[in-house]
Amino acid sequence: MNTYNELKYKVFNSGSKVNLFIGINVIVFLMLSIISLVSLLFFKQGGIDLFTYEYLGVPANLHSLLYRFWTPFTYMFVHEGIWHILFNMLWLFWMGKIFEGFQNPKKLTFLYILGGISGAAFYIICYNLIPAFKDSAPTSIAVGSSAAVSAIVIATATLLPNYSIQLLLFGSVKLKWLALVFIIIDVISLAGSNAGGHLSHLGGALFGFFYIKSLQNGKDWSKVFENVFKPRKKLKIVSKNFDVESPSNNDQLPNQETVDAILDKISQSGYNSLSKKEKNTLFRASRGNEEE
Repeated sequence: MNTYNELKYKVFNSGSKVNLFIGINVIVFLMLSIISLVSLLFFKQGGIDLFTYEYLGVPANLHSLLYRFWTPFTYMFVHEGIWHILFNMLWLFWMGKIFEGFQNPKKLTFLYILGGISGAAFYIICYNLIPAFKDSAPTSIAVGSSAAVSAIVIATATLLPNYSIQLLLFGSVKLKWLALVFIIIDVISLAGSNAGGHLSHLGGALFGFFYIKSLQNGKDWSKVFENVFKPRKKLKIVSKNFDVESPSNNDQLPNQETVDAILDKISQSGYNSLSKKEKNTLFRASRGNEEE
């Protein structure tokens, strides 16, 4: 139980968005894997994976995308196999921790989500416009967090080009050279069988690069993202300058009909036409709304 509580804290309460996204990806992977295993063992149905990819993976086909408009978001949390998620989560952990060390977690959230969506958009556009890919567009589906992770890798390298990390067999390597190798591999791999995946990587990488360049020029795109999800303050009724004594806690709130009558009187004759008792009644009504 202690191990469970510790993992729960690191994922959901530590404040690290890297831990949060790794946790979400692992949880989704385990859930889908268990569903697939149960379906295969007890119902002898092995097609659940195809169903999952079809409704959670992002399609290149524009007609399918129209009816599965949520998939540019969901696809970045779905992985095909243990090695797929393992390498993505390792790179997310390594590079995400560096990014979080120099930028706040909200920026990493923005980078992950918008990097993933940019990767999906780039993949869809290329598969519908470039002749070499158009024949595959009707059946092509992309899954994985690679585009989001690529955005974080390239963004971190753009932010800290001379920051060095230790790589097995290679020793100390600066992030700018690591990023360059990433891009070269993705470009070369466009001629392979997983062109859609590498296109999404490039789309995420482009977003990561331009986001940091914009940030360095004083423009933070994530501010729009933060404002959209910022909780709105509740509207309160505030009373000022009432020449009445504050009501005691035992006073009952006036009924709505009385309040409406007073408001009608204000609309017809103005606030100064109210008696002291009516002002006191309106004041108590406003205090009651504040406490609610």
